[in-house]
Amino acid sequence: MIYKVYDIVGEYAITADGGHKLYDQIHPRLLGNEPVELDFTKVKVFASPFFNFGIGQLLKDIPADNLNQLVEFTSLSSDGWNLLEQVIANAKRYYSDEKHRNAVDVVMAEQAATL
Repeated sequence: MIYKVYDIVGEYAITADGGHKLYDQIHPRLLGNEPVELDFTKVKVFASPFFNFGIGQLLKDIPADNLNQLVEFTSLSSDGWNLLEQVIANAKRYYSDEKHRNAVDVVMAEQAATL
C-alpha cells in the first residue's frame, strides 16, 4: 500500500501529531506483515518529532529487520534521510536497552515537570 505523506501532513512533516497520523495508518498493516511505501513527494521540511512518532515508535513491537523489509521510503530528500536514520538509530537503542530507556524516561519526566 502506498501512503502519500503529503496527503497526511502537508509539506511540513514536523509535528508529533503528524507522526501519530502516519503511525496510526501504517502500524496495523505492518503488524499484519503487509509492506507499505511512504512517498514523500512534495514534503519539504522534516523534524524529529514527526519521525519519532511516525516511524521510531514502530520499533516498539516490530523488529528492525522486519521494518526494513516492510517499509519503502520514496522521494525522501537527503536531509530527510539523514534525520530518519538518526531517529531510527535512537529508537533501536531506546527499545532494545531497558537501562537506557529508563534513564531517558527519567530525564524526560524531570524536564516535563519543569515546564
